[in-house]
Amino acid sequence: MDLTQPSFWLSIASIAFNPTAWNALMICIEYHNKTITRLFGSQKAGCYFLAFMIFSFGMLRDNRFHDALASQPASLPPLAKPFDTYLPIALVASGQILVVTSTWALGITGTFLGDYFGILMDARIEGFPFNILTNPIIQYVGSTMCFLGVSLWFPIHRWVGYNGVCVCCVCRGVEVRGPFTDMIYAKREEERAAKKQ
Repeated sequence: MDLTQPSFWLSIASIAFNPTAWNALMICIEYHNKTITRLFGSQKAGCYFLAFMIFSFGMLRDNRFHDALASQPASLPPLAKPFDTYLPIALVASGQILVVTSTWALGITGTFLGDYFGILMDARIEGFPFNILTNPIIQYVGSTMCFLGVSLWFPIHRWVGYNGVCVCCVCRGVEVRGPFTDMIYAKREEERAAKKQ
């Protein structure tokens, strides 16, 4: 793996940026201060703006990843047959299933941090894929599986180590997002219980 390539470092930065910025910074910017809501005049408009930004940065991240892959020299022979085909396809397909089904279950505002804006689901979703991982970070798990599958597809298997960056970011996201999501829904249930009394 050629660590002197700028595309490698741009890709690493873009992969680290997404879960860090959206899950850590948005707690301060939106949940505590309502900065985006005030800027756009409503919670929903702010959330849709953030959805556009997250989706756009996700496309940029994917583009940086593919540019980085293309700039690297082949480092190892391909995986043994039939694993050279089936394993990457299985990882990408499984990752996409996690991303698409979680997005389908949550909708736009649920997927793109609507809870930071105070837009909560009627009830927490506990069916697939949230029976695997209970918070919305499941989308990053799916993305990481896709990155790993693509890395294995190309004869640059050292990029499997590159996916360690993805795993670290996902783990950090789980540390932040899981307790935060639990807190938001617990707080809402307390408010509902107080109204019934």
